[in-house]
Amino acid sequence: MQSKNYIKDLLSKFVLNKCSKEEIEEIIAYIQNIKKSDQIPSVEDVIELLNNKPVLSEVDALRIHNNIIEIVKKNNQPTKKKNYRWQYVAAAFIGVLATSYFLKGFFNRGVEKNNTPTIVNTNSILPGTDKATLTLEDGSVIALQKGNIYKTQNANSNGEKIIYNTDKKKSTEIKIEYNYLTVPRGGQFHVVLSDGTEVWLNSESQLKYPISFVDGKTRQVELVYGEAYFDVSPSTNHNGAKFKVFNKHQEVKVLGTEFNIKAYKDETNIYTTLVKGKVVIDIDNNKYDLVPNEQSNLSLNNNNIRIYQADVDAETSWRKGVFSFKGKPLKNIMKVISRWYDIDVVFENKTLELLKFKGTLDKKLKLEEVLSIMKSSTITNYKIVNKTLIIK
Repeated sequence: MQSKNYIKDLLSKFVLNKCSKEEIEEIIAYIQNIKKSDQIPSVEDVIELLNNKPVLSEVDALRIHNNIIEIVKKNNQPTKKKNYRWQYVAAAFIGVLATSYFLKGFFNRGVEKNNTPTIVNTNSILPGTDKATLTLEDGSVIALQKGNIYKTQNANSNGEKIIYNTDKKKSTEIKIEYNYLTVPRGGQFHVVLSDGTEVWLNSESQLKYPISFVDGKTRQVELVYGEAYFDVSPSTNHNGAKFKVFNKHQEVKVLGTEFNIKAYKDETNIYTTLVKGKVVIDIDNNKYDLVPNEQSNLSLNNNNIRIYQADVDAETSWRKGVFSFKGKPLKNIMKVISRWYDIDVVFENKTLELLKFKGTLDKKLKLEEVLSIMKSSTITNYKIVNKTLIIK
């Protein structure tokens, strides 16, 4: 077996993307054959390895950091403990290598090929921001975005979210007025409804809701399309009034809970993911219960529904400012990327659509930074022409 220092040198080369195929195989073999604890570099060695490489870019550092975090989570090991075994960190490198080599078919392409991305006639493509348009009952349209203050007797917005005034008791005879909140591609927005329910809308989404609910009556909103995370005010705070989320294909009934619905216009499936509480999904009078950590998948092609355990954190991570992809096909990932960065994505090589990527990415990164991270493990080459990403 090679010495620890020799392997450290190889890992240092890997950080800089200078390892040959044979050297990467040596790293893998070393990790697989570790038997003694003194053969495992310490966390101090890792820090030294990274700190002594000033040419390491922020993007590469983030790539390595994200993979380390995934391993730490999996092994339930705090990153700050002195006795943290570097074998987990090494395993993170191996995970990157495995994805890079076996999913991309790296061995068939050779390590010396020049895959420098091409960017034509474009400025840096920035991430999405808080923005939406509010359509009132009379058809008036108001732009909501950072720096724009909007205030009426019913609601106010600071450009990052809109808050409706708390409900007061209302007669059932009072006409209910509706607003539409529409979030474009490259946007996101947060709304607090008059009953205290909070809704986070993802890019390319639209929500229809009353500016005020009738006391004691079922509270109803409609996710017209897109994706939304709901934190529903309990029915016990509203004289037992239940809460319903409609879509033209399903109805979700709740008492007070947190859940996510994904129902995009260009997708043939609707996903409902329950974080806490309980919901009942009604499809053509057929009812299905969800318990926490379950997800329903309604196929619009045949109206069949499947319910299974889901990675809730990954499914709802977009609300917390990150993308969490756990082995998703590149085609699906690029739909998320295209909505957030407001770009079109074209696969020149259709076989790449099925490749899978695992990682956590900060939504504040520029598109080029995201692609650079993914390029280390999944994307081999790409071209950006104006607002079109072409994956080769």
